[in-house]
Amino acid sequence: MKTISSVQNPLIKQVVQLKEKSRARKTSGLFVLEGKRELSLALKGNYSLTSVFIYPDICPVNEIESLLDTTSPRPEIISISKEVYQKIAYRETTEGVLAIARSRGHSLDTISFKRKEPLILVAEAPEKPGNIGALLRTADAADVDAVIIANPKTDLYNPNIIRSSVGCVFTRTIAVGNTAEVIGFLKEKGININCAALTASVDYHTTDFTVPTAIVVGTEATGLSDEWLQHSDRNIIIPMQGEIDSMNVSVSAAILIFEAKRQRGFK
Repeated sequence: MKTISSVQNPLIKQVVQLKEKSRARKTSGLFVLEGKRELSLALKGNYSLTSVFIYPDICPVNEIESLLDTTSPRPEIISISKEVYQKIAYRETTEGVLAIARSRGHSLDTISFKRKEPLILVAEAPEKPGNIGALLRTADAADVDAVIIANPKTDLYNPNIIRSSVGCVFTRTIAVGNTAEVIGFLKEKGININCAALTASVDYHTTDFTVPTAIVVGTEATGLSDEWLQHSDRNIIIPMQGEIDSMNVSVSAAILIFEAKRQRGFK
């Protein structure tokens, strides 16, 4: 097994660049993931790995070798020193394992639906990686058919998104596009557009979510753009009894998505 003990090693420098620079991820088509669960889910999602870094004082080498047994092509497994691990680890709880993986495309035409009445979560222009990760975890918990991000402000392989999604970014059906493209896609597929909005809205629980449904949420600061509201089949609202008129976007999305799942008998 190859060993790297210097932080000046070119491969280690590449890991740092991939962690810190969106441009590096986009131009190379590579990204960094950390942790055993994230590694396992990336493999489950059929992501291709190029290198796996193990700090053996924390992570048993045989455990990772066993996990990679059926992986083809098999990535290079590299033992790293404590100094290197501290340099490239994003957080202290990564369990001593990191990997470089190949990213994949997320165009709208990659989406296919298993259900006749799909349920889709659409988020317009989410900026905070933590919110995106939370939205993906909601989508995973509810087993929605797809997550679509309109006008994305950050790439899906940002380390904070991977971390906050706990790796389910690798196993969910996710697509990105601009707002016009996403609206066109939904209309072409005959999917009802339900926009979370404050104006001209009906209470969310009065809406029929058993038909092909897209639940569309915007940012907490500005909500959805006019383009969405102009093409909305129905605006929906979560009644609030306090002094403010908004909640965290991931919380709002969870309420709406699980009402749809309730109506569908959690199927």
